[in-house]
Amino acid sequence: MADRTFLDSNILLYALGDDDARRQVAEALLTQRPVVSAQVLAEASSVLRRKFGREPSAIAKVLDEVLARVHCEPVSAQTVLSALHLGERLGYSHYDSQIIAAALAADCSVLYSEDMQHGQLIDGRLTIVNPFVA
Repeated sequence: MADRTFLDSNILLYALGDDDARRQVAEALLTQRPVVSAQVLAEASSVLRRKFGREPSAIAKVLDEVLARVHCEPVSAQTVLSALHLGERLGYSHYDSQIIAAALAADCSVLYSEDMQHGQLIDGRLTIVNPFVA
């Protein structure tokens, strides 16, 4: 079985954006049927609404298309508790730690993120990869 991958919200937003080079990379990652969390969907929705002025019905349509291409990991109480411990240990913000916790809970081996430390190995089983690093 292929390694499971997880997408941070910034990667998902690039797949929906108009930066051609980054969109192509992000779209290629979506073909791997990656994992995202409900938090990633919420963050992307917020940015699409706040920064890009998209209407809720248009955002819902985009999310339906995304959900057809990903597996969605729920954010549970255990995810939140794990994030607190990870944040304290690793120094990431709570929401970044919650992304890491969800990726670990989903047994992913790679977390694609532009905002976290490229190449960092977490708990010996999750590697953070910035897909835009040459």
